[in-house]
Amino acid sequence: MEKRLNVIIERCPQNHKCPAMAICPVGAISQNGFDAPVVNEEKCIKCGKCSNFCPKKALVLA
Repeated sequence: MEKRLNVIIERCPQNHKCPAMAICPVGAISQNGFDAPVVNEEKCIKCGKCSNFCPKKALVLA
């Protein structure tokens, strides 16, 4: 079974620019204003860098 990057909206404070966007090596994470980040599944290479970086653990690779 292939892993997928999930956004746990309840863990995301949604009051700032998502810092994990800058960590993603392929630009798969985007954000509209201060809404929860959105993952482009086609771009995501499932490297885990964003999920390891997210201070609130709102990005989960499972």
